[in-house]
Parts: sequence; structure tokens; C-alpha cells
Amino acid sequence: MSRLIPAVERLRRAHLLIQKARNLPVPVEGGKYNFSYIAQVKALLQDARDLVKFIPKAPSATTGIKEQVNQIFQETDQANQEILH
Repeated sequence: MSRLIPAVERLRRAHLLIQKARNLPVPVEGGKYNFSYIAQVKALLQDARDLVKFIPKAPSATTGIKEQVNQIFQETDQANQEILH
């Protein structure tokens, strides 16, 4: 049985995934329009969203945690725009 990951740890991991997406090297062949690169970036950003998407539904989620989850969603959208567009 897998263990539960606390909300704070999920938020930390989501930030790391967003940073990892930002730090991915742009391939020489195809540049930022390389399909493999786009898929990697989108997968990392989706993983970040998936880590935190159910946190606001938990009864123990505080207002501060819910705000941090909203910031993660905004950061992933912003990172997607900055990296791929």
C-alpha cells in the first residue's frame, strides 16, 4: 500500500516539476517546436497539476493551502506560455 504524501510535500514537488520543465534544454533540431520536447514539457506540467488537484477538496485543507494550489495552477499555465509559445 502506498503512503500518503502530505499537502506541503505535494506543493514542494509540484514547484520542482515546474522548475524542471523550465530547465529542460531546448533541442537543437526543431527548437521549441520539437514534438518530443513539447511532450516532455507538457507531461511535467501535467504531473505538477495532478499532484495538487485534489488538495482543495480535502476537509483539512486550509485557506492558505488552497491559495498555494491556485498559485501552482497559475504557474503551470504561465510556464506553458513562456516555454512553448
